[in-house]
Amino acid sequence: MISTPFVRLLGSIKGAAQADIVTGVVQGRRPGISGNATQQWLSIRRVWHGDGIHMLQTSASFRNDLRDCDNSISLSEIISALSYALDLTEDAVHGHALRSCLLGMRIAAEAQLPADQTSSLYFALLLKDVGCSSNARRMGEIVGGDDRPLKAAVKFEDWTKPHKASVATVKLLWNSVLPDSGAAAQVARISRIGVSQHRNNDGMIGLRCHRGANILGKLGMGEAAAEAVRSLDEHWDGSGYPDRLQSEQIPLLARICAVAQHLDMFSSTRGVDKSIETLRQRSGTWFDPQLVRVAVSLHRRGALWANCSPTDSQDDTRRAVLDLDAGKKHQLEAGQIDQICEAFADVVDAKSNFTFRHSMGVAEAAFGIATALHLSADRVQLVRRAALLHDIGKLSVSNSILDKNGTLNDEEWRSVRLHPGISRSILERVGPFREMAVIAGEHHEKLDGSGYPKRLMSPDLSIESRIIAVADAYAALSEDRPYRAALDFDEIVSIMTKLVPYKLDADCFDALVRTVSINNGLATRPAMDVTHTIAAMNATNATNSVLAFA
Repeated sequence: MISTPFVRLLGSIKGAAQADIVTGVVQGRRPGISGNATQQWLSIRRVWHGDGIHMLQTSASFRNDLRDCDNSISLSEIISALSYALDLTEDAVHGHALRSCLLGMRIAAEAQLPADQTSSLYFALLLKDVGCSSNARRMGEIVGGDDRPLKAAVKFEDWTKPHKASVATVKLLWNSVLPDSGAAAQVARISRIGVSQHRNNDGMIGLRCHRGANILGKLGMGEAAAEAVRSLDEHWDGSGYPDRLQSEQIPLLARICAVAQHLDMFSSTRGVDKSIETLRQRSGTWFDPQLVRVAVSLHRRGALWANCSPTDSQDDTRRAVLDLDAGKKHQLEAGQIDQICEAFADVVDAKSNFTFRHSMGVAEAAFGIATALHLSADRVQLVRRAALLHDIGKLSVSNSILDKNGTLNDEEWRSVRLHPGISRSILERVGPFREMAVIAGEHHEKLDGSGYPKRLMSPDLSIESRIIAVADAYAALSEDRPYRAALDFDEIVSIMTKLVPYKLDADCFDALVRTVSINNGLATRPAMDVTHTIAAMNATNATNSVLAFA
């Protein structure tokens, strides 16, 4: 099923649900197709905002005056925006990382955390879930179903005492484990989970924590922030993971992150009073008693929860988070932005073994195409970054879908078709990323209007968008998938030729073939003669479906 947080996130795409699409036909030349007797499809998309009709912004219609003259960006601006993607990995209520950051920083201020540690805590709170995608596949294998609801619910139950499982815990497992199987199979799997729980926790939590810490290290966040993420799931009494640390062996920043995470998880779904009640119950077992007293004191004084409700304005919450960053005036260099894009591409690709290095592969192919087409340096950079982050919305898709060895049903396809729009919604929260967001959101669109999510057509799609569509198709075909092995270059060219120029851009495809041929020492191929591809216009459904979920 499509969970509520994803629906909320998609709903934040301005006017998307109210699009009134009107398509007309005029005589002319379709871009990218040779010959005189062709038609150009002009798509006019109108969105009602209540104050009139506005054109739906596409990559081709993105106006130069909307491109920020000042493309400077701070670390907090980009990390706070991309933190929405991390909420997807845990099926958390939209804005979880931002609210956790506010709560944790208020607790730290009250506890008089030394000033030299506040920046480390700030980014540890925003990035605490950055390693969570790495264990999604394993969790799906264990439960035999969607990993995300169980990962979201795990914080509400005391999993350190499997021999004292509550009714709520048993009910949660019953609803999550092998949902399409019979009762006997469910009972057997749940029993097996109970027996192997600690071993599974060691493996999954260890993987998530270590990978998260490594990513913070690569981003230059410092050892204190990395260790806070590594020790997030340690418990005060030593019953946590991955190292069974206890009391003050656990880094102080990790202890603050754990309390903040708990407060938001419970308050967002069960209310503020329940979050405080459970926090006090777990004082001395899960949580540092001193930090619990600090949080309770702030709660009683009405100084804890401002901008920390899911019903509060997301813009106000994010603005409050940005106001806490002492270094927000420090602008990132281009190389630092690239490094962040690459790190989040790794987060996306880690979700499934079948997408390992997919985003980087798309970026490499797109960079080669853009360079071969002689785009300017700034446009090549734009293409590469959009390619790195094009699938960030795929963190919303269950691994039971991503790793499925078979045909997707209608409900699964509905979930898949949401991910480009979610990518756009996340990326456009960063001012200088607005054009990149539009391009990334179009990577499954096709020139003939057969793509998704908006069924755009050739006049809507810029050269940058077309490059990424071709690069994405190539990368997907060259990778293993649950239902097939990776294809060799000749097979890929054969399949993609059938989609050019009606679905994929001919110039971009030719540039791809030339680039890959040169890089791999293959004989270069002549540019495509479109007149020889007319017979391929009715490409088989099998060929089209291969690329529908790249």
